[in-house]
Amino acid sequence: MINKMRTAQEAVAGIQDGMTVMVGGFLGTGTPEILIDALVEKGVKHLTVIANDGGLPASVTGTTDRGVAKLLSAGMIDHIIASHVGMNPIIGKGMNDGTLKCTLVPQGSLAEKIRAAGAGLGGVLTPTGVGTIIADGKETLTIEGREYLLELPLRADFALCRASICDKFGNFSCAKATKNFNHVMAMAADTVILGAEKVVEIGEVDVDTFTTAGVYVNYIVGGEQPWQI
Repeated sequence: MINKMRTAQEAVAGIQDGMTVMVGGFLGTGTPEILIDALVEKGVKHLTVIANDGGLPASVTGTTDRGVAKLLSAGMIDHIIASHVGMNPIIGKGMNDGTLKCTLVPQGSLAEKIRAAGAGLGGVLTPTGVGTIIADGKETLTIEGREYLLELPLRADFALCRASICDKFGNFSCAKATKNFNHVMAMAADTVILGAEKVVEIGEVDVDTFTTAGVYVNYIVGGEQPWQI
């Protein structure tokens, strides 16, 4: 069996300037901080980041940046595709001065676009956004008298995901609110890196403990700090 265990630095070594990176989490809850820190240390630039949000800046947490906010503060992102960006003023400033492109996607649509990529679908149909600026430039279809937008799949070069527990093959699960985008993102990237709080041997725990198959996971990094939910 291939050894998937890596240090954080080894795991992110393949991420290069200009790549598209998915980051799991919801305002930092469920974000693999150890992987984000390693990526900041690597110092890549011009990333397109797909995430639920822009993380939480230190001005909000009262301590340090959390989640995607670390990448934004380091000036590593050129384009963010997200659904909730109001908590991080760096995004608004970047949009206003032209240094950051932001594509807003309704949260449910964002999850479905990512899921569509993982499932090999050509897109999903949703009524969300019909008749609004969200529909600009998108194909619409009318089915049984109701209009829908065709939302295309979202796929990335890398996905940075977090697990509460995984085995050394990469089978994993996430506790409580940390589930959010981690499971769908793990199926929608060419290379998936898993930051785990607890890593166990294959067969050490009941297989029903896990909700996502390790076949999607390329690298595993232990050492994530237990999340206080």
